[in-house]
Amino acid sequence: MSAPASLFTGIIAANAREDLGIYGVHVHQEGVGEAEHRFRADDLVHVFSCSKTFTALAVGMLGDAGALRVTDRLVDVVPPRGEVAPGVEDITLEHLLTMTSGSSFTCFTEREKLEADVASAFFAAPLSSAPGARFDYSNGSTYMLARAVDAVAGEDLREFLMPRLFAPLGIANPQWFRCRGGHSWGAYGLHLRTAELARLGRLLLQSGAWDGTQLVSSDWVEAMHADWVPTGREDSEDTARYGYQVWDCAPEGAWRADGNYGQYSIVLPRERAVVTVTAHLEGGRMHEILTALWRDLLPRLR
Repeated sequence: MSAPASLFTGIIAANAREDLGIYGVHVHQEGVGEAEHRFRADDLVHVFSCSKTFTALAVGMLGDAGALRVTDRLVDVVPPRGEVAPGVEDITLEHLLTMTSGSSFTCFTEREKLEADVASAFFAAPLSSAPGARFDYSNGSTYMLARAVDAVAGEDLREFLMPRLFAPLGIANPQWFRCRGGHSWGAYGLHLRTAELARLGRLLLQSGAWDGTQLVSSDWVEAMHADWVPTGREDSEDTARYGYQVWDCAPEGAWRADGNYGQYSIVLPRERAVVTVTAHLEGGRMHEILTALWRDLLPRLR
């Protein structure tokens, strides 16, 4: 690894001063190399909703193979086994990708997570808005994307991704929590080390290519952040727009995988870099880590 000795000076000071709870910061920059600073042991950590971005890549791989389209209706891809609430038949895979399904089944509560058949509960739940009408962040939507991968590929999301994504990225035997029915949650539950999560960002920076092999098409990676959906969250530029299971960022052109308590893999095309963080910052403060990165680390990459 080769990086200026001062690269992490600012973020080290910010972590101590602001009690940001950062576990590790990893930087990859083309033409410079990789560097990482640890604040604690390099253990596997739950990357929470960064899991969603991996699920989106699986959908893209199936799209590349012509096995599905984002315009496909969910009910046609994952045939319901019970009641379907009015309007749910209009939900498409793109609605799920952009968190605009309108479903009231968000899979945030323990009751929802413990459903014997989570997919049937999703189909039966009434809509809170028409599909496509508004953004409503939902683990349930991503779970149904995972079930769509399962239905089309004939194998669970994790098993589908093992030879196609995890193995090429050098991520051996990743743990991914499953529902009671044995399906990967898709929305969360994936456990990785900081440098492993960083490989996700590097793959996105490289438009889906890894070591000379195109793992997912550049067209799909571009589509993931081509048309941002307004979230209605006007408190921060870092939460104002959402793509295909990724978030837009305040710095121009930057976008990221994002997980609860401060798990980030940030793509910085202008700097040809990726900044990845694992952390545990509670109290609704996780975006303070982004603020610190923009202030104390990003200028050092320029």
